[in-house]
Amino acid sequence: MIHLTKIVAAILVLLAIALGGYAWMLSRQAPTPSQTAVAPAAAPAKTQQAPTYPVVIASKPLVAGQVIPADALRVERLPINPAGAFQATADAVGRVPVMDLGEGSPLLEGQLVSGLALRVADGERAVAIKADEIMGVGNKVQPGDFVDVFVMLKSDGKDIDRSQARLLLARKRVLAFGSASVDGLPPKGADAKAGTTQSQAQRTEIPRTAVLAVTVDEINRLTLGESNGRLLLALRNPTDSAEPDPRLFAELPTALQPSPAKPGEPRRAPLEGLDKAQAGLTAVDFVSGGGDANRRTNAAPRPAVIGNPGARISPAQRGGTEVEVIRGERSETMRY
Repeated sequence: MIHLTKIVAAILVLLAIALGGYAWMLSRQAPTPSQTAVAPAAAPAKTQQAPTYPVVIASKPLVAGQVIPADALRVERLPINPAGAFQATADAVGRVPVMDLGEGSPLLEGQLVSGLALRVADGERAVAIKADEIMGVGNKVQPGDFVDVFVMLKSDGKDIDRSQARLLLARKRVLAFGSASVDGLPPKGADAKAGTTQSQAQRTEIPRTAVLAVTVDEINRLTLGESNGRLLLALRNPTDSAEPDPRLFAELPTALQPSPAKPGEPRRAPLEGLDKAQAGLTAVDFVSGGGDANRRTNAAPRPAVIGNPGARISPAQRGGTEVEVIRGERSETMRY
């Protein structure tokens, strides 16, 4: 019995030694699957970097209304990519900002001039006139077309003594007609769910406008023609470049006369562009072509007194070129 007990104790001791050795061997093997799955996920997180984007920014202050030069822009990689940002400086060079931008500011599309203003050439202005189906060639005029503008003047017994119709402006570019425009932008307030039949029926009833590109010194004629008569657009082929010869017609006198040149100064050139536009045009000269004014000058060498009937005319002004008008304590000399 004693020998059996000793044998069992020896077996238990050997079994304990074997289990201890097996446990030691397991501890020296690879980590558990759960630990293996966590380790690869943690490693990339330490090495991963935040993404960056190329964005055009101002390398120096940009002034509103001035063209952006190439040396005023640079590309930097930023952690954000703003909506409307540029990725290359070539896309923004030559554009015009609508607001002052500081150095380091990202350049966005919404901060630059856009729309019809970019389609107006130097020396031109975009002017809107009233349009309807008859005036707009049965609503067949489209943005980008070239038209001739005719004016029809009806006698009113005042400025217009005889009814007339004549060509006012030749070969003018249409920038917009109604809601359509050459900039390709969709019409504002367009309702895609509205029935097309109803919108087409109302199109002729809604007042419309035509936007023309005209030179700045032609705006006076256009505004006088629209206010004193009726305008009519004549659609023409874009390849037809014929225009009236201005040398065949006398130049219309301006409402404001330029100041005379001082002694010794060279003779001044005729008014052009903005100077001619500022000089203006009277309705009488616009209607008569300046002919009535010439006839009045030839028939009456002594000028009529303007303003106060008590105005006196100096002897040097009896040639009909100057009039001195006295209103109370004020004295004013007017040239004709």
